[in-house]
Amino acid sequence: MNKILLYIFLFLIFYFQNLVSADEKRNVIDKLKKIKSLEFKFKQKMNGVHETGICYLVFPSKLKCNYNDDKKKELIINKNRLAVTQKRYNKTYYYSVKKSPFLKMLKKNELIALVEKSILSYKDNKINFTNIDSNGKKITVFFNKKDFNLNGWEMDDQLKNKIIFFVEILSENKEIETKIFKIPTQQY
Repeated sequence: MNKILLYIFLFLIFYFQNLVSADEKRNVIDKLKKIKSLEFKFKQKMNGVHETGICYLVFPSKLKCNYNDDKKKELIINKNRLAVTQKRYNKTYYYSVKKSPFLKMLKKNELIALVEKSILSYKDNKINFTNIDSNGKKITVFFNKKDFNLNGWEMDDQLKNKIIFFVEILSENKEIETKIFKIPTQQY
């Protein structure tokens, strides 16, 4: 009799945990569906280097980040193109991000799909959604457990550098001029 009660108890715990997880996943997705744009502060860790700044994101696939560094770095992504400008040295570097898993963060439908098919876990008052894509690339996206705001992500870039990107939302759905996402022209 005791074994039967134990099995029932374990089943109920597992069942209710899955209900809570599904509910939290739904809350995150509902929150994402309402977002058209974000303005946020960021902290980025990559290869032992810590950087900070502010970003503007407009779905789909438009991102501009101004870094607080001595090079006055500016990053702009518009669709599949990435430009990194070091204003102090007047140099711009161009990259394609077409195959980067990072694009999933910039396309709302892909971000929602990633959340839907991810494994959910909790750590430090954050809801973590972890997914490994068909190419074996792991992405973990963090959301605040209280308000379901995006808190950041962790992934490997195309050069296999681990990037941890923490986000502090400043505003949602603020009107952002699309001209700030214009990729600088290449100079030869």
